Amino acid sequence: MADTDSISDSKEFYLNTPQVADPFPLKGCQNLDWGMKNRLAHIFSPKSGRTVMLAVDHGYFMGPTSGLERIDVTINPLLAYADTLMCTRGILRSITPPTFNKGVVLRASGGPSILKELSAEQVAVSMEDAIRLNVAAVAVQVFIGGEFESRSVHNMTQLVDAGNRFGVPVLGVTAVGKQLTRDAQYMRLATRICAELGATYVKTYFVDQGFETVTASCPVPIVIAGGKKMPEADALNMAFQAIDQGAAGVDMGRNIFQSEAPIAMIQAVRKVVHENMSPKEAFDYYRSLKESAPSR
Repeated sequence: MADTDSISDSKEFYLNTPQVADPFPLKGCQNLDWGMKNRLAHIFSPKSGRTVMLAVDHGYFMGPTSGLERIDVTINPLLAYADTLMCTRGILRSITPPTFNKGVVLRASGGPSILKELSAEQVAVSMEDAIRLNVAAVAVQVFIGGEFESRSVHNMTQLVDAGNRFGVPVLGVTAVGKQLTRDAQYMRLATRICAELGATYVKTYFVDQGFETVTASCPVPIVIAGGKKMPEADALNMAFQAIDQGAAGVDMGRNIFQSEAPIAMIQAVRKVVHENMSPKEAFDYYRSLKESAPSR
């Protein structure tokens, strides 16, 4: 038993100080369980409420695409600058350093390769394995308007049910096929469906016209996909426009790891996302880092 004689009497109850609880900074996430919020805090910066996700999950359907041939060489040096790593469980187990202590968003859907109809994806990772890997969230592709639309929506809701049981957020990724129009009307539809059916946050594509209506009509945070490789100045401008119009971050892959100077590029993206740096200033910052240090 403890020595009760040495216990001091309680004396300071701060009677004139009301108890406060800091509000959770993410849109639509205030009423989630503590564990869910804690995992989201490993994805989104508590200070800015935004995230720079480094997407390297392309290999699950594209194989060793350019820049991902040797992830240990090209991607691991970038981890220090990412808020979150988005990858597959194979890459996480085989290559990602276990000392990486930031959030991991685990690709949990898959099946077809780039040679087939991608909308036929199914759930490819159990929630049990996701928890075993200590991930911050799982990601599932949702093909609104695709041939297998209902199956992909069911994939997401299956993971949402499991995630709610165990406190694991689900990222709904709005996929677009060649036959689908990339405009604000479609993005409003796809992101809202994901949110309505329980996605904790949503990944979608930036559109030049009306993107602010996409973020306004979605009740949970939106992060934008980086998409295909474009010139660094254009990618930084896209990130700035998305953040300025309500996005909570970027999930950028090829525009970082296929850059001429990936380490410089991810740092410039961080300046835009977390510090609202203008595209011009961010591009100048990128060039200064590129000129002063090796690219990898």
